[in-house]
Amino acid sequence: MATPTPARLKEKENDWTRPAAMSIPKEGYFTLEKGRYGPVFPKTPACHGFSVVAKVKPGKEQVIRDYGKTIEEAVKNDPFVLAPLKLHYLRWILFDVGSGLHFMYQGIFDTDFDKYLEDAVALFIKTGITTVFTNLEGWPEDWKTNLPAVIRFFRDHQCPSFLEYGEYPYVSADEVKEALKLKAAFADMLDLMQ
Repeated sequence: MATPTPARLKEKENDWTRPAAMSIPKEGYFTLEKGRYGPVFPKTPACHGFSVVAKVKPGKEQVIRDYGKTIEEAVKNDPFVLAPLKLHYLRWILFDVGSGLHFMYQGIFDTDFDKYLEDAVALFIKTGITTVFTNLEGWPEDWKTNLPAVIRFFRDHQCPSFLEYGEYPYVSADEVKEALKLKAAFADMLDLMQ
């Protein structure tokens, strides 16, 4: 039997056919590794992502809800408008636990934290769509020109997860789309054979 190569061992470790879970320490990482803007968080079975919780500025609930419609319309007009972010999923939640309205942003994506934030700011500047975060307390007024302040906001408001699960772990959004294209092509081929 041949000795497995490092590439084959890594492939087996990230086997998408076997669901995987990862328990993450309170700090959000196993070993402190510095990125461009702070700690590098590990890629998990759910890929990369983060959850941000921040208090909503008074009177901004409807503005935030309307902003959801803005994103819906932008994606309807250009299905690839958010493509630079390499997103899998986004979830936005408004909630009040007695201390005022809060907003939770949960995103799962394929790039690391630093790249995601750089790409997000660039995307909003390019498209002219103002970010929903302008409605949150502590968001820097000069966010378009002050990336360090944006990074600081996200680091200050991030709530690292302590468990992440993937039914098809470590698979990128592009890989999922390619697999679905292959499935559709195969189904079309089978239809032609009948």
